[in-house]
Amino acid sequence: MPYTLGGILGEDGPVQPEGWAKPRGYSNGYRLGDVLFVAGQVSWDEQQKLVGPGDFAVQFRQALKNVRAVLDAERFAPERVGRVTVYVTDKNAYSQNLKAVGAAWREFMGRHYPAMTLVQVADLLEEGAMVEIEATAIR
Repeated sequence: MPYTLGGILGEDGPVQPEGWAKPRGYSNGYRLGDVLFVAGQVSWDEQQKLVGPGDFAVQFRQALKNVRAVLDAERFAPERVGRVTVYVTDKNAYSQNLKAVGAAWREFMGRHYPAMTLVQVADLLEEGAMVEIEATAIR
């Protein structure tokens, strides 16, 4: 199983969307055969700078955009996502931004609604991050 970074489509290994800063100690995604595991994505831009400090809706949109970028790097359609976990530091912020969350979801995932879990956590590793989204897709 060759090791690739954003590498050859269809090969097992780490997934690195084009133009993104290379992560250290983890992969943005990992492909094993027909399964793509998307690591938790926060609202980083391509250079790992936080987008939308203090703005839940902006952070949710960017985190979901990042999930989609990992899917696109391996040409997995959003409809192939079977599971999503959303980690938030404030479930009330999520509830108060449902309209923006729904708009972002439809923008990047269409009207496909996989199994989904929302978990409130005490904090996220990235300073200022309010949301982190991970996903699993199967071809």
